[in-house]
Amino acid sequence: MSTDVFAGLDWAVHTHAVCVIDGAGTVLDRFEIAHDREGLAELMRRLARFGARVRIAIERPSGLIVDALVEAGHHVFPIHPNAVKASRPRYRSHGAKSDASDAYLLADLLRTDGHRWRELSPQSDSIRALRALVRSRDDLVATRVALGNQLRSTLETFWPGAACIFADITSPIGLAFLKRYPSPTSAAKLSEAALGRFCRSQHYSGRRSPAELLARLRSAAAGLAGPHTNEAAGQLVRSMVAVLLPLVTQIAELTRRIERFVESLPDGQIIMSFPRAGHVCAAQILAELGDVRERFPSLDQLAAEAGAVPVTYQSGKTRSVAFRWACNHRLRQAITCLADNSRHANAWARGIYTSARARGCDHPHAIRILARAWLRVIWRAWTDRKPYDPALHISAQLLASGEGG
Repeated sequence: MSTDVFAGLDWAVHTHAVCVIDGAGTVLDRFEIAHDREGLAELMRRLARFGARVRIAIERPSGLIVDALVEAGHHVFPIHPNAVKASRPRYRSHGAKSDASDAYLLADLLRTDGHRWRELSPQSDSIRALRALVRSRDDLVATRVALGNQLRSTLETFWPGAACIFADITSPIGLAFLKRYPSPTSAAKLSEAALGRFCRSQHYSGRRSPAELLARLRSAAAGLAGPHTNEAAGQLVRSMVAVLLPLVTQIAELTRRIERFVESLPDGQIIMSFPRAGHVCAAQILAELGDVRERFPSLDQLAAEAGAVPVTYQSGKTRSVAFRWACNHRLRQAITCLADNSRHANAWARGIYTSARARGCDHPHAIRILARAWLRVIWRAWTDRKPYDPALHISAQLLASGEGG
């Protein structure tokens, strides 16, 4: 580790300002990088000039750039924004702020007060592996959704019935049907008996009978395309189905792998203990939460990282509250998914959601309120390394409301 070199990184949405100083506070290097792959590579190259393991101060305890620095072997020290704000008068009296000056401030705070900050520990190999699996699956699911929308849009232009015969067009049976019957011409003589045999061959477990499915197919609006257009559209359907079939298979395989993996992790058992958390949702939460407790020493930091609390802007008598756009979007999606699922199985969660809706909150806002409430419980269980205990949770709620003994 370079003991006489200190770096400060002022994080922003699109670009990051970096300042490197020596033990006397003299600036050795100052530059900006973009928040993309090339920018991260440039950051690693510039830091490598000062040693393989550089001390770096940053205001964020987590995120892509923090993970990249930690995994590269650098020593990362998160400094709370309030500490940075309180330290600015030490460096300038005019009150002006810039990314470059804050980068220097962070580096110098690490130089002079480094003993006060705690270094981030790298995530375990298990968490890094789980994160790779979960994020890859999420990206494949996004691709499947996009291709599924494209397939549905194509069908609705020339054969609307095929888009609605099964509930999910990208399900295995939906894709198998389109592979066999890619156009109205190929299904012109499809009978109830033939459709029944097809459903049995695909192990169809839906509640619709072959007669109902065939009625769906026939009752939909008829396409008005000519024979050449139908043939061309049928080829497009075959092409998209050929891409979607292996994609759906690989998503299913990744899902099974993730389910087995998260079950094997102690922290996975903690997250799965929450109502309707399931395996995949729990894995998504744990992949972003990690197993290094120092990353989120307080509930407020975790809630902000998950985007479950709004941003308050206040200046003088002016005060406004806005949606928090800058957050870990994967964590927010996973936490809100758990919150939405939990209200169907947990009376406490259902009460918070119902109360929020009664106050006039729309569904997404009410779910974020519930997610913030669940985060308090999740953070405590994760911090204490104990699974969720509904009995203890109910007792705590009664005590807080004054109804307990």
